[in-house]
Amino acid sequence: MSAVPLPDVPPLSRSPRLSRGRFARRIPVRQVLCLVPLLLVTVVAVRHRSVLAEGLGQLRSAEWPWLVAAAGATCLTWVAAACTRQGAVVERLPRRRLLATQFAAGAANHLLPTGLGASAVNLRFLTVCGVPLARSSAALALYLLAECAGRLALLAALLLAFPGALRFGALLPEDVFGPLLLAGAAVAVAATTALVVVRRLRTAVCAFLRTALAEAREVHARPARALALWGGALAFPALQATALVLVGRALGLAVPPGHMAVAYLAATVAVALVPTPGGLGSVEAALVVALVAAGGPAAVATAVVLAYRIITVWLPLVPGALTLAALVRMKVI
Repeated sequence: MSAVPLPDVPPLSRSPRLSRGRFARRIPVRQVLCLVPLLLVTVVAVRHRSVLAEGLGQLRSAEWPWLVAAAGATCLTWVAAACTRQGAVVERLPRRRLLATQFAAGAANHLLPTGLGASAVNLRFLTVCGVPLARSSAALALYLLAECAGRLALLAALLLAFPGALRFGALLPEDVFGPLLLAGAAVAVAATTALVVVRRLRTAVCAFLRTALAEAREVHARPARALALWGGALAFPALQATALVLVGRALGLAVPPGHMAVAYLAATVAVALVPTPGGLGSVEAALVVALVAAGGPAAVATAVVLAYRIITVWLPLVPGALTLAALVRMKVI
């Protein structure tokens, strides 16, 4: 029998959905995410290159032992943040990964609008550690509340100890209080109206508050957790203020240490509502004004602020971004 030739049959076309799925699997998503922090660091550094150059120039004329001590105080702030984060949850978190996450969160906080970067990193870390999303969000809210309360309590204590440390009229002009009160009242009215009108939003907020209160009760039922939470919340701003005092000593700023600490805390409280990445720009301006209001010469106060921001923000930024990329690659966050 002779073979009968068969017609050529075109190969079956692949499903577009299957092709897209394979293409998506080929994209190294985590590798791409690892490059995002470094790209953001580059953008921020280019935008603030004049500040970087001037700040590095100020460091050349400083007394290095004081600067080394300021760098040490800055490193301890990450330990204080880790203690506060651990104190906000009942579960025991892995210490080394928690500390590394705080270092990475510091970099993320300077690359995104204030508080969002660190909050996103820590929220992801808690969920990866097995804490449910609702309780992770409650722990994040508890941390923010403790950090705010600790900063305000420390500022109030220093103002009682040094009542003449700062002239608030220079830091916040009188014509600012009216718009601030109006803005606060408008936000409160809008939030209350939304809660009353939108039922789903009201239900979600009530459920979150119940979870947050339950988490706070469990945390405060454990003395070790409560001590870590509030001790870290007080130590964090105290170490930040200490770093500024040490930089001031390094550059010969003629302002008493207690007054410098008051100036730092008042300036950071004043710019807390400014939505800039890590307070870049707003913190520098407020710190200069606060140090001048505390009695320091404007030129020296500017030099101190630039050197302080170099040590606390710019020098840790690149290693912090690298740590963030490594944690993303290792699936820690």
